[in-house]
Amino acid sequence: MTTRIPVAVLGATGAVGQRFVQLLQNHPLFEIVALTASDRSEGKRYAEAARWVTDGDIPAELRDRMLLATDAGAVQRAAPETRFVFSALPNESAQEAEPAFARAGMTVFSNASVYRMASDVPLVIPEVNAGHLALLRHQRAARGWTGGIVCNTNCTVSGPAMSLRPLHDRFGVKRVFCVSMQAISGAGYPGVPSLDITDNVLPFIKGEEEKVGAETRKLLGALGEDRIQDADIAVSAHCNRVQVIDGHMVTMSVELETAATPEQAAQAMRDYACADVAGLPSAPEHAIIVHDALDRPQPRRDRMNGGGMSTSVGRMRREELFGERGIKYMTLAHNTIRGAAGGSLLNAETLLRMLW
Repeated sequence: MTTRIPVAVLGATGAVGQRFVQLLQNHPLFEIVALTASDRSEGKRYAEAARWVTDGDIPAELRDRMLLATDAGAVQRAAPETRFVFSALPNESAQEAEPAFARAGMTVFSNASVYRMASDVPLVIPEVNAGHLALLRHQRAARGWTGGIVCNTNCTVSGPAMSLRPLHDRFGVKRVFCVSMQAISGAGYPGVPSLDITDNVLPFIKGEEEKVGAETRKLLGALGEDRIQDADIAVSAHCNRVQVIDGHMVTMSVELETAATPEQAAQAMRDYACADVAGLPSAPEHAIIVHDALDRPQPRRDRMNGGGMSTSVGRMRREELFGERGIKYMTLAHNTIRGAAGGSLLNAETLLRMLW
């Protein structure tokens, strides 16, 4: 049996941290050797400190695991063999903690937004831009550390970016207008107050619309020697919070560089495959699932496609605003699996395959 790689989960008691713990249970490549939490939970048993909000139960073998401080030295003392770190830290904690772990020689797979747009930090969806992981070499040389930081995207971006990759490759993408309907779990726990979201839609999520544009351009950009050259794509986004537990939906109106029919666009997505992730534990068989039914995708029915790692696309049709170069459709992606913990796991699996 192959020895599994020792990993730590930072911020293990929160909603995304719990999803990491769930997905890492019995993972063939990774083994949890350390869990960290905030100062108020340090030294407590995991089952005592974590208010479990994820499906199922806390893994039995981790219930009595003592929580460590979110400190690189503490993790190294308790589990010196730790190589990879999965971070579910909020920005204010991630800003100092994640570089400290990288300086200590560990590779951090981050869900925070604080370093996503740093010029030397790979922002990765493996099926979209696995090659950007090569930026780690420059990052390590420039910052003088042997570890590193790899970021996954904002949870809203994962579905749209996945759908745009085959379109950009085959037809070119010029402009995107999109509207999100984002699940309440995207706000973390305890999240949105019930009196705000019940029987309601919240038409503003701080910073979200800017992230959709900036991250999409970086993901679809070209790798240079020491940075990513952003894709020349105009992106306009409206972001809304809706009363759905899991699964972010985004309506997409796309202007292509060259003309394509909706059928050709749908076929480009159906045909899309990524050899970089084929056969990896967290990779779905189909990165993009295109639905023919007029009423799909739907969060309750489709968010767990591919184990929560597939992007579902539906309602593919002509976008009259852009003429023969315009198409419109909807995407759905599971925000705490593909858009958070599962995305980070796949980043780590891909990096292992690339032997960096």
